[in-house]
Amino acid sequence: MASLISSSPAVVTTLLFLILSFFQGAVAGITFTFTNRCGGTVWPGVLANSGSSPLETTGFALAAGEARSLSAPAGWSGRFWARTGCAFDASGKGSCATGDCGSGEVECRGRGAAPPATLAEFTLGGKDYYDVSLVDGYNLPMVVEAAAAGCPVTGCVADLNDRCPAELRAGQGAARACRSACEAFGTPEYCCSGQFGNPDTCRPSVYSQVFKAACPRSYSYAYDDATSTFTCAGGTDYSITFCPPRAGTPNSQKATKDPWPRPNDVQLEGDSWLASLATGETDGATPTAVASLQLQAALAAAAIIALLV
Repeated sequence: MASLISSSPAVVTTLLFLILSFFQGAVAGITFTFTNRCGGTVWPGVLANSGSSPLETTGFALAAGEARSLSAPAGWSGRFWARTGCAFDASGKGSCATGDCGSGEVECRGRGAAPPATLAEFTLGGKDYYDVSLVDGYNLPMVVEAAAAGCPVTGCVADLNDRCPAELRAGQGAARACRSACEAFGTPEYCCSGQFGNPDTCRPSVYSQVFKAACPRSYSYAYDDATSTFTCAGGTDYSITFCPPRAGTPNSQKATKDPWPRPNDVQLEGDSWLASLATGETDGATPTAVASLQLQAALAAAAIIALLV
C-alpha cells in the first residue's frame, strides 16, 4: 500500500479529496420538512438572517395534507412562518390575510412576516438553536421536531385565537390572529424598548403570561430565553408542522426581538427541560458532532500522509 501511494501522488490526492469530501458532506447541511395539517392551504414564508444565503425558495403554497422539504447549508440561520388567507393570481401576484411579507408575490424575497404571526427560528452550527416565537403574535399552531433522538419538541399547539384577549384580537375568519401586547399598545414596557430594553427591566406582562400558560415552551416576550430556546447536535434534520394534532403533543414558546441565545442563558436540551428549570442547571460546553467529524477527517488525512514517510 505504501509503495503504491509513494509511487502515485495522484492516488494520495484522490484519497484525501474523497475523505475530506465525505466528512464535509456529513455536516454540509440539513433538511427542513414542512407539513400542513390545517384544514386549508397555507403559504410558508422563508427568511434568511443577515449573512445567511437564501434557500431555494422564499415562499410557496402548501395544500392541506401536503409536505415539502427544503435543504439548508451548514451554519444557516433564519425563520419560517405560515401565511393564511392568501389570494394569488396565475402570475403569483397577491397578498395574505396573516403573515403577509409585503412582497406582493408568493415568494417573500428577503422580507419578513407582518405581525401577528407564529415564527419558527433556527441557528444551525456545531450545536443548533431553535425555537417557536409568539413575540410577534400568533396566527396558527406550529410544532418543531428534530430528527435526532433526545432533542426536545417545541411549539404551540393551542388555538390562541380562541383564548386571545379581546384587546389583542385581529381580523376574522381566515384573517383571524392574536396580536402581541407590543403591537396592540406600542408602549416600551410591552415592547422591551427604552428603559425596558434589557432582561432586568423587561418582565412578563399579563398578556405574555396568557401566551405562556397556553404554550409553555414558546417565546412569549422578548427575554423569555430560559424556557424557550432549545438545542440539538448540529447536522440534525427538522420537521415543522402547521396545525399539528393536539393529542400527545407538547406545547411550547420563544422570542424575536432577541432571537439568539446569550452566553448566560439556560439552553434546554433533551426532554428534561422542567427538571433543568427546577434545579437551575445550565448546559455546559459539550463536544459537537461537527467537531468530532472534523477530527476524524484530520486523523484520516494524517494517517495517509504518514504512509508516505
